[in-house]
Amino acid sequence: MNFTDLLQQQASSHLDAGLMDQLDQQIGANDRRKTTVASSAILSSLMGAMARNASDPQGEQALSSALERDHDGSLLDNLGALLGGGSGRQQSPLSPRTTNGGGILDHILGNRRDDTVREVSQKSGLSSGQVTRLMITLAPILLSMMGKAKRNSTTNSGGLSGSLTDFLNGNRTAPQQPRRAPDLGLAGQLLDRNRDGSIMDDILGMGMQMFGK
Repeated sequence: MNFTDLLQQQASSHLDAGLMDQLDQQIGANDRRKTTVASSAILSSLMGAMARNASDPQGEQALSSALERDHDGSLLDNLGALLGGGSGRQQSPLSPRTTNGGGILDHILGNRRDDTVREVSQKSGLSSGQVTRLMITLAPILLSMMGKAKRNSTTNSGGLSGSLTDFLNGNRTAPQQPRRAPDLGLAGQLLDRNRDGSIMDDILGMGMQMFGK
């Protein structure tokens, strides 16, 4: 299976109602729909930025190396360590580089971090502080999903940029085919209830709009 399909699987598996409830509680939003909208926009923005960063060979190799070194997917089995649940005795040790959401954001977004926070806040209705906390939590989760997908796929470092772009473009394989929104589990279900892709186009297209090559 290719990287894009495996990432779809990871998103559907881990971005579920339970996680959205936990994130909503963690940031104090008390509105799961707003948290879900913001989560989708954040994921889109981060993937768009990574696609841009990986558009040259050096950036692509750096992303590939980071996924292999620090984001092998083990975090996905230890989300309690990131979300603050569970006892310390039950948590597997995780590298600080794996869980350092703030550092990941600085590396991926650079000086566009504040712009991204502002854009997500406007689209979701969450405050800038809530969006920032959500971004810090979601960044390591996304990279862990990507790392696990990469490890189990045949995609090499030279295909990451294109795979991320394909994901954000809804895997459209021919000009005449309608856009198919990526499957983001509960996020996709809430944002695209009638499955026409119209709302998802706006939210999930944000990454390519802000960071498109």
